[in-house]
Amino acid sequence: MNFNILTLGCKVNQYESQAMREDLLRHGYFLSEDKEKADITVINTCTVTAVSDSKNRKLINRVRRNNPEGIIVLTGCMPQAFPDETERFEGCDIVIGNRERGRLIPELKAFLADKIRRVDIPAHLNTGGTYENLTVSSFGEHTRAFIKIEDGCNRFCSYCIIPYARGRVRSKPLDDLKSELRTVADSGYREVVLVGINLSAYGQGEDFDLADAVEAACAVDGIERVRLGSLEPEQMDAPLIARLAAQEKFCPQFHLSLQSGCDRTLKAMNRHYDSAQYAEIVKNLRAAFDNSSMTTDVMVGFAGESEEDFKSSMEFVGSIGFAKVHVFPYSVRKGTRAEKMPDHVSPAEKERRAALMGELTDSSRREFLKSQVGLTEDVLFERLRRGFLEGYTKNYTPVHVASTDHSLCGEIRKVRIISSSDDFCEGELI
Repeated sequence: MNFNILTLGCKVNQYESQAMREDLLRHGYFLSEDKEKADITVINTCTVTAVSDSKNRKLINRVRRNNPEGIIVLTGCMPQAFPDETERFEGCDIVIGNRERGRLIPELKAFLADKIRRVDIPAHLNTGGTYENLTVSSFGEHTRAFIKIEDGCNRFCSYCIIPYARGRVRSKPLDDLKSELRTVADSGYREVVLVGINLSAYGQGEDFDLADAVEAACAVDGIERVRLGSLEPEQMDAPLIARLAAQEKFCPQFHLSLQSGCDRTLKAMNRHYDSAQYAEIVKNLRAAFDNSSMTTDVMVGFAGESEEDFKSSMEFVGSIGFAKVHVFPYSVRKGTRAEKMPDHVSPAEKERRAALMGELTDSSRREFLKSQVGLTEDVLFERLRRGFLEGYTKNYTPVHVASTDHSLCGEIRKVRIISSSDDFCEGELI
């Protein structure tokens, strides 16, 4: 039987989809040549916002229309966060949540034997539980491998459903991580990105931490770059920064999730830092790493955010000099504390604030890209498109080089950056 896997959401979901893909292939299933039709379609869902849930439902409906006799397996954060809302699963034959993806093959075999619909979503444990040790060996045509090392979150930000969807912090054992890193290196990957739901919490309650994971990755022959996914900022303390800075292979790009530059809003969000602490962490990182870049997420229009709060957030965001910012209006998330907070901002006002914040951060990005002109940097080329090689420097600056040499994809080459535009730099091979 053939299959497709459709993935919504973050890099962690992408990793988990790849692990399921390899599991299906090992058990004799094969990929469908038709991306719209298959005997089995696995849908790996995201539920971070209400918009995500709408996308999940639309995707389920589309798959069922295109595959009226096919098997639909639903997994991921949406069924795990809302296990009792069975209308969300309508049209799906197997629903397994995101705690025990290793049950995919047994559930498939059982359904093929008796055709009885299965909805089995084991709850996450309040004590954390055991890390589900999925593994991957490759990422298809990607030039970098995403390696999930942590799952779960203990923070309970007032707007966020993820602790309910992902459970408490669990970490991949170091020995298992080292083995997986050797496998992806043997598969030819030159860069790895360590990812997690709350990546900074890696090793919480254990005798290892995030620096140990980075050091393990940097020690693997064949891996030339090690990068981190999104980080909670206040966990980036001085000893951790010092250990990261000692690794030559480590890429100095830090996605430090901000959410707001206003202290009153941060407190309402139940974030665990204030703007002064955030600024100090950025200062420490820039002191430790030459030509580092800071990227972030900023939410506007959170419940109770006044015009003064918004202006305070704008001022702080402008002061940091981010290389790139994902700006988004707050979306009410069912099941969170923020849902019941007073003084919600109107949709029109949220869109206005998002537009203003976007203009500010677009300007910041242009200034960052201009600062890279004249530098000579190592670039990992990812693809050839429209007569240009496209790749990224260690600090994740996107670089285009005029070329038609497809053989350079996956290679790291020195490039002199000669100009910048709104969203990338242009360079020439040395």
